[in-house]
Amino acid sequence: MVWLLNLIPWNQISSFVCGCFFSDRNYIHMMKANLDALQKTMQELENRRNDLLGRVAIEEDRGLQRLAQVEGWLIRVETVGSQVNDLLEAASTETERLCLFGYFSNDCITSYNYGVEVLKRLEEVKELLSKKGDFDVVAKKSPVPKAEKMHIQTTVGLDTMVEMAWNSLMNDERRILGLYGMGGVGKTALLTRINNKFVEVENDFDVVIWVNVSKDFQNEGIQDQILRRLLVDKEWKQETENEKASLIKNNLKRKKFVLLLDDLWSKVDLTKIGVPAPTQENGSKIVLTTRSKEVCNYMIADGQIKVDCLSSNEAWELFRIAIGEITLECHQDIPKLAKTIVKKCCGLPLAINIIGEAMAHKEDVHEWRHAIDVLNSASHEFPGMEERILPILKFSYDSLKDSEVKSCFLYCSLFPEDYEIEKKNLIEYWIGQGFINGNRYEDGGTNQGYDIIGLLVRAHLLIDCGLKTKVKMHDVIRDMALWIESGFGNQQETIYVKSGAHVRLIPNDINWEIVRRMSLMSTQIEEISCSPNCHNLSTLLLPTNKLVDISAGFFRLMPQLVVLDLSINWSLTGLPEEISNLVSLQYLNLSYTGIKSLPVGLKKLRKLIYLNLESTLVVDSLAGIATNLPNLQVLKLFHSCVYVDDILMEELQRLEHLKVLTVTIEDAMSLERIQGVERLARSIQGLCLYNMSAPLVILNSLALGGLQCLGIVYCNISEIKIDWKSKETKEISPISSSGFNHLSTVYIRDSKGQKDLSWLLFAQNLKMLLVGESSEIEEIINKEKGMSIHRDNVVPFENLEHLELRGLAELTEICWNYQNLPSCNSFITNCPKLPEDIANLFLATDE
Repeated sequence: MVWLLNLIPWNQISSFVCGCFFSDRNYIHMMKANLDALQKTMQELENRRNDLLGRVAIEEDRGLQRLAQVEGWLIRVETVGSQVNDLLEAASTETERLCLFGYFSNDCITSYNYGVEVLKRLEEVKELLSKKGDFDVVAKKSPVPKAEKMHIQTTVGLDTMVEMAWNSLMNDERRILGLYGMGGVGKTALLTRINNKFVEVENDFDVVIWVNVSKDFQNEGIQDQILRRLLVDKEWKQETENEKASLIKNNLKRKKFVLLLDDLWSKVDLTKIGVPAPTQENGSKIVLTTRSKEVCNYMIADGQIKVDCLSSNEAWELFRIAIGEITLECHQDIPKLAKTIVKKCCGLPLAINIIGEAMAHKEDVHEWRHAIDVLNSASHEFPGMEERILPILKFSYDSLKDSEVKSCFLYCSLFPEDYEIEKKNLIEYWIGQGFINGNRYEDGGTNQGYDIIGLLVRAHLLIDCGLKTKVKMHDVIRDMALWIESGFGNQQETIYVKSGAHVRLIPNDINWEIVRRMSLMSTQIEEISCSPNCHNLSTLLLPTNKLVDISAGFFRLMPQLVVLDLSINWSLTGLPEEISNLVSLQYLNLSYTGIKSLPVGLKKLRKLIYLNLESTLVVDSLAGIATNLPNLQVLKLFHSCVYVDDILMEELQRLEHLKVLTVTIEDAMSLERIQGVERLARSIQGLCLYNMSAPLVILNSLALGGLQCLGIVYCNISEIKIDWKSKETKEISPISSSGFNHLSTVYIRDSKGQKDLSWLLFAQNLKMLLVGESSEIEEIINKEKGMSIHRDNVVPFENLEHLELRGLAELTEICWNYQNLPSCNSFITNCPKLPEDIANLFLATDE
C-alpha cells in the first residue's frame, strides 16, 4: 500500500482526504442523513407510482393502452426501487462501522463506496420524483394488432387439415379458400386454428380480420365488424352503408389483409361491403366456412377443402378428453358404454363435446346405461341435445329454399340409421307423396328429384354413398329430422319410426288416429293381425322384414295411404283382397317377395302410378292391367317371372302414361319386337335376358336409349351385336353419341356361348360390371374386336367404379390396355387362367 501511495502526488492525496472528511462529499459522515432522506423520498415516489398505476388501470379497463413514456417511467421506478431496497437492507450493517462522531469508519473504503451509492440513488429518486408522475394523458387507444388470438376448446383430428389449409393459403396463386362441411363438424374450430396460426407464425400480412356472417346477415353487420378491427380510434357507426364501404376500401387497399368469413349461407357481395378483391398483386386472402359447397362456388373459391367428421379413433380420443379419465375409471363397464355413446355421435365433434360434457361427472354405471337408452329411443331428451345440438343443425334445414324440399329431406328420416337409400327409389317415394312433379324423363327418375338430392348433399343434410347412386343420413342429422317431425319434442308425433328395431309384431304404442307417416323397416315383423283406424296415414314402409301374413282387416281403414312398400319380405306369399280399400294408393312396391299371385282387389287401385314386381314369383300374365290400372307410369318386372309375350306387349302398348319400364325377356323374337315399338323401347330402364337361347341377339342402342341396367342370366347366346343405326335415316353415328349413354350396371351370370364381351365398349358410362359363373368367357374385351369398335378414341371402362369377376374358368384377359384402366373396387376370385399380374393390378385397388 505504501508503494502505491508513493506513486500518487501528495497534492492529490491531500485534496482527496480534505474532500472526504471536510466537504459535502463526506459520504461517510453524510451516510445516515442520506439514508433517512432516501427512505423518505422513496416512499413518496412509491405513493406517486401507485396513484399513476390506478389511473392507468382505469384507462386500460376501457380498452386503452398505456403510453410508452408512462411505461418507461414505471419501469425506472421499479428498477430504482429494487436497488434502494438492497441499500436499505444493508443500512444497519454499514452504520455500525461508523466511528469518531460519524466522520470515520472501521472500513473506510467499504463505507465510502456504500455512501456513494446511497447518494447516487437519492439523486435518482429525486429526479424521478421531480416528474411527479403527473402525466396529463396516461393511455391511448391501442393500435390494431395484426391478428387477435382467439380462445378455442381442445381439438382432435384437425392438425393435418390446419396444415393443408395453411399451405393452401401461403400458395401465391391461391386467393379464396372455402372450408365446407355439415353443421357441428368443426369448421369454425378449423378457422380459429388458422386465425391463431397468424399470431403464432411469422408472416408478412398487415391485418387478419374475423367476421361472423350468420344466416340472416346484412351488409352493414359485416362492415361494422371489419371497421371495428380497422378503425379502433375513429367514429364510424353513424356512416351510411356506402360511406362505410368507402372507408373499408380506402383502408384495405393499402394493406395485405386476410379476411376470415365464418358461417356463410349464401353469396356475399364483397364489392358492396368495400373489400377489395384479393389479387396476386395485393397478396391478400379470403377464407370462408360454409355448410354448402355451392356457396364456395358462388364465392369463386379457387381452393376448397371438405371438413369431414372424425374417425372412430379420433372421436374416442375427443370423448375421453371431454369426460376425463377419472369418470372412465369409476367402473369397469363405463369404457365400453362410453364407446357405444361415441358411436352414436358418428364422429360429429359438436355432439361429442356436448354429450361428453353431460356425461363428464356421471360415475354410476346405471347413469351410463340410462343415457344409452335415451339416445336410442328419444335422443332429443338427452341433456344438451335439444338446447345446444339440434337447433344448430336445424339452421341447415331452415335454409332450404321451399317447403317441398324440406318435406323431401324430412322423408329421409323414415329410413334406419346408416341406411343407404337408392336415389331413384327415394325420388319415387317423393313423387308418390306428391312432394315433387310426377313427370318422369327418359334418363330415369325426374330431373327435379335429382336436383333436390344434389341440393341436400351439398347442404350436408344427406351423404353420397354407394357409387353415388345412393344417399344416407348422418345419425345426428336424422335425430334432428325426427325432432323436427315431432314438433321439436312438444307435440304428439304424426310420424312413427321404429326402423331397425327388433320386434316381431306391430308395436302397440302407435297412435293410429294421428300418424301420417310410418316406418317399420328392418324390424323383423313376422305377422300383422291388427285392424287399425288410421285415416291420416299416407306412407307405410314395411320392407326388409320377415312378413308371412297380413290380416284382412289391416288395410280396411287407410283411405289416405299413397305409398306402401312391402319389398324384401321373402316369406310373404300373398296379399289380402282388402288391399282394394287403398283407394288413394299411388306407389306399391312388392319386389323381392314370395308373392306368386296378385289379389283381384289390386284391380281397383285405379290411382296407382308405380308398381314394382321385380324379383318376384308372380306368374300372372297381367292381362287387363291397362284397363284396371290406366294411370301406371312405372312398371317394374326386372328378373321376375312375368315375361314379355304377345299378351303383355299389347297391355304395355295400351298404358298411355307409361314412362319407366323394366322387363324380363326369354326369347329373342320378343326382344326384337319390343325394340321395334319406339315408345316402349324408350321407356325401358332395366332389361333382363333370362334363360334365352339364341345364336345372335341384337341390341339397338338408339331404341334402348334410356337403358340403365342390363342383366343376362342363365342364357346361351353365341353373340351379342350392338346396332347403333337410326331406323329412320339408316345412318351410323359415332359411338360416343349412339352408345348406351345411361347404361351403368351390367351383370352376367351362369351364361354360355360368348367368348368375349367386347360389345361392352358401347357402354361408355359403365360403372358396375359383375360377371360370374360363365365358364366359356375367355376375354372381357377382345383386342381385335375392340380396335374395330374403338375408332373414335373411346377408352374401355373409362368410368368403371366396381368390377367383380367370379368363377370364370377360361378367362385370360380383361382388356388389352388394362394397365391404363381407372382405379376401381375390384373382386376377382376363381379365375385360374387370368395372369397373376393382371389380377394383382385389380386387387391392388380393392378397398
